[in-house]
Amino acid sequence: MSRARAGLYRLAIAVLTATTLTSPAVAADTLNAYSIWPENWARPMLQEFEQATGIKVNFVRFSSGEALARVIAEKGNPQVDVLFGGPVETFAAGIKEGIFEPYKPPSFGSLPARFKQGEGYWVAIADDPLVFMTNAKFLKEASLKPPASWEDLLNPAYKGMLQMADARTSGTAVTRIFSIIEVNGRNEDKAFDYMKKLRRNVQVYTKSGGGGTLPVGLGQAGGGIFFIVDALDTKAKGYDVVISFPREGIGTSAEAIALLKGAKHPELGKKLIDWATSPAMQSLFAKHKINFVPASPEVKVEPSLAEVLKGAKIFPIDDAYAGANRKRVVDRWISEVLNAKE
Repeated sequence: MSRARAGLYRLAIAVLTATTLTSPAVAADTLNAYSIWPENWARPMLQEFEQATGIKVNFVRFSSGEALARVIAEKGNPQVDVLFGGPVETFAAGIKEGIFEPYKPPSFGSLPARFKQGEGYWVAIADDPLVFMTNAKFLKEASLKPPASWEDLLNPAYKGMLQMADARTSGTAVTRIFSIIEVNGRNEDKAFDYMKKLRRNVQVYTKSGGGGTLPVGLGQAGGGIFFIVDALDTKAKGYDVVISFPREGIGTSAEAIALLKGAKHPELGKKLIDWATSPAMQSLFAKHKINFVPASPEVKVEPSLAEVLKGAKIFPIDDAYAGANRKRVVDRWISEVLNAKE
């Protein structure tokens, strides 16, 4: 973390602490959270929670890699009560570190198995498939069709024209890497050979998962791999982009929530988990134009989102496998792909 970012973080924590210490009347109904969801997704949802319950949520946003590192570093003296949002492999990796307190909300029994950790160390609040997103003008000028295979992204026409997230900080990147490993039958050597070839076409690896969406929308980059929630937001803002899926399949990652072990406001944290895992919150995705797929079986997928997903071959990321191998695989990606010398 840069010195400037470290300063901003200390300031944010100071504000959280000051608020808690100087406003005891409010503190009784205030909890603190790290959100992996970007502020434009997290804020409206947490404001809805506040309106529904009267409980205020102070939150600081970090990308998943930063948030995981933060809660591990704060183990034993957590500065927040809840880790909110973010790909499930981040949470699976956190279980190994002993940072979460198991809790099963009322909706636990009705959730499909892939949307909950058996002992309640995390529970899903949404599902978020990856997609290919390309700039329509770029495709036309390069006489390309929207990519329909992972191999299509190796086309020399994309050389220096792809943007995607950096696995050192982004959960989107980690989901992408495990997607590539899965479509290669968990043959990691084969998957890394592909990623090394793909590296030649990458213009930049961005800090956050959605960091490349605007450059693609503006035509500064030709395309990239993003979560659907970010890609559809780009399209909704009027950028002429095309969303497509590889025929070999692409991964989707449950977005999770978890209570921190040693949380200072555990009962308030549990109320946030109760609400976030309920149909009450997930039925609000459409209202706020947030294109997550609801994890709750009681909430229908918004029709326009269902139409985009129609016919796509999407598979869930194995959270146990990804969580157990996250650090090793990311370290290998840094060594062999990010820092490749060619």
